[in-house]
Amino acid sequence: METRKVQVTGGSTYTVSLPKEWATENGVDGGSVVEFHPEGDTLLLTPQRDEEKIKGTLDITGLEGEELMRAVVTMYVSGFDIVTLETTQVTAAQRRTIRDATQGLVGLEVIGETSERVRLQDLLDSSELSMHNAITRMRLVSTTMLADAVAALVDDDDELAADVVQRDDDVDRLWSMVSRVFRSVLRDPSAAAAIGLDRETAFDYHSSARQLERIGDHAAKVATHVQTLDEPPADTAEALEALLSEATDIVEMGMNALLESDSDHATELANDARQRVVRIDELARAADDTIRELEPQQAQLLGLVVDSLSRSADYGGNVAETALQNAAPKP
Repeated sequence: METRKVQVTGGSTYTVSLPKEWATENGVDGGSVVEFHPEGDTLLLTPQRDEEKIKGTLDITGLEGEELMRAVVTMYVSGFDIVTLETTQVTAAQRRTIRDATQGLVGLEVIGETSERVRLQDLLDSSELSMHNAITRMRLVSTTMLADAVAALVDDDDELAADVVQRDDDVDRLWSMVSRVFRSVLRDPSAAAAIGLDRETAFDYHSSARQLERIGDHAAKVATHVQTLDEPPADTAEALEALLSEATDIVEMGMNALLESDSDHATELANDARQRVVRIDELARAADDTIRELEPQQAQLLGLVVDSLSRSADYGGNVAETALQNAAPKP
């Protein structure tokens, strides 16, 4: 850390010098323009840069399937606008995987291909991407998935279960987008101004989006058991629906608290959600009691369903905890 004394020039203008080492490293010299970004009582300073696309290159030699897909997602989330994937010979399987990966990411498109490389570009401006809209959409999709997964299980509806599994891709796509925007906010203060959020709020949204993504994963997990399981007994179905209802309410209350502008009301909602998490254990035990005497394989899989619903409630409680921190007085 370095300190500088504020000087007064011309009787009304405040000036302060920049550390020479920092200025040199960032290409700032006489005549350069810098940007100031106020955040509460903090003032962030960055060099003004041309709006150039951030380019990255990745050697994909030997990468196939899930490993290659994760590599593409990582480059996207890291904030590269143009990604060049290179190898001595791009295989047909690699091209299919790359296309599948781009279809699962908001704004990313293939813009060029040769035998040795595939070039991707994010065609959306970060300022056009709303973290608020993304987590609101994630909330709707993940909670609906959870409800439909239990409905598919209770009604032995394989078609609905398959649809739930497919919708998990929508949640993952939004999660990757939120992660990309969040990283851009950490890297560049001007990005925060572009999306209209301070960095602390962006962090809270990112943390909560992670919880919603996990709920979507558990909904898909429940749905995958539908083909194996027969329609459960009435008392088990009733217990699962009660657990689902409470878990969904906790998630909804946590999200309402996070998005509530009135700090007192947000605190009240978040505390109510956290208190209701305690009741989840009671409902989970009640559900477990109804499946104990069932055929072993069915009991085991239904136990996993109970666990997924309980964990979803916990994730809703985590959102509520984030909302409490967001609503607390700032130091």
